[in-house]
Amino acid sequence: MNGKTAKASLRLRGGEEIAIRGQVELPPLRAFAEPIPLDVVYEDRDLAVVNKPAGMAVHAGSGKNDAGSRGTLVNALLHRFGSMSGAGGELRPGIVHRLDKGTSGLIVVAKTDVAHRALAGQFAARRVKKTYLALVHGWMKQAQGTVNAPISRDRVRRARMTTRRSDSCKPGRAAVTHWKVVREIEGTWGKFSLLEVTIETGRTHQIRVHLASLGHPVVGDTLYGAPRNLGYGETVSLGRNFLHASAIQFRHPTTQETLSFQRPLPDDLAKFFRRIAK
Repeated sequence: MNGKTAKASLRLRGGEEIAIRGQVELPPLRAFAEPIPLDVVYEDRDLAVVNKPAGMAVHAGSGKNDAGSRGTLVNALLHRFGSMSGAGGELRPGIVHRLDKGTSGLIVVAKTDVAHRALAGQFAARRVKKTYLALVHGWMKQAQGTVNAPISRDRVRRARMTTRRSDSCKPGRAAVTHWKVVREIEGTWGKFSLLEVTIETGRTHQIRVHLASLGHPVVGDTLYGAPRNLGYGETVSLGRNFLHASAIQFRHPTTQETLSFQRPLPDDLAKFFRRIAK
């Protein structure tokens, strides 16, 4: 105040000039209910399994403003079920694991804290089986294989993850991805492989960065080297990553019954696949 640092107890008399320095810390966002349709595959009093569409973020990030926190899976869950587990924090009620915004498919969510902790324990112990379908560029050299390569954030392009970073102070997190060729395609728009992918870990962008590290980026994944458009003259584009969480298997946290769920490719991916597979 008036060029000097003032104490919090100072009483103003009028006419003073006040400057506030430092960054303003806004209060954290809270998740809120929003009437968004959900494809609920299964539900009971403990949990639900949802078929998430591509383009829907699982939850808002801590740096988002109110507008950026709309349209999330969390918002849809709160509207559909009323309340969810609070074990994941205020911005992530019910969220035990995540899918990328551009990835469609199955995700399990917890309604109670007890179910949340039990499911989180299964994920941590790598007892949950998650299967994905991915269409990648090119033909794989083998019919199946495994990528066992740590993943860390790219130091230059912060939106990307990488397997190449070498930093003894901040080593990458262990990540294991298994893949198997389901079908090879060669047509007007090039060569492609449809893969069935299972993962032992759930790192950010894991499947995408691991397949790209093999020289076979997921179709539509421009962040990791896939072209935006396929072909010359007449082109075709997807507008999202060709990655779908097609199956999930886990043990029910209360009954201990093994639950398995599957969902086929959504319409947009199935239509795209039929077109390039002609």
